[in-house]
Amino acid sequence: MEPRLNFFKHGPAAMSAMVALEKQCGASGLEKPLMELVRLRASQINGCAYCINTHTADARNAGESEQRLAEVAVWNESKNFSVRERAALEWTESLTQIADSHVPDHVWERVEPHFAPNELVDLTLLVNTINAWNRFAIAFRKLPA
Repeated sequence: MEPRLNFFKHGPAAMSAMVALEKQCGASGLEKPLMELVRLRASQINGCAYCINTHTADARNAGESEQRLAEVAVWNESKNFSVRERAALEWTESLTQIADSHVPDHVWERVEPHFAPNELVDLTLLVNTINAWNRFAIAFRKLPA
């Protein structure tokens, strides 16, 4: 596979908007390790090699263990994630696969008790932002280094 287009070079205004979204995500009160798990799981679902590579490394740097990183893809079968992390990962999957799930009430009912209202907005922005990054990287074939 060959890269198609350098979207940073050819879309500086669009990338500036994406970077602003990232800054907003970073300014949220969400825990850094949780944010990296969310980014990694969405990237796994979307099949974004570049983002999986990036967010696996970022998660390691945030203190994630190799075992938890290996189990993100099967978080619902693992006992190594907290209730809050499990809720965030379920929210991530439902939003990432929104055409299939339309974020059903049972997902909301499992997620909502574990996050303050502003955190739910921040988590949703995070999921949407990584999904947007995945789509740029996949569409233009951005490859891991």
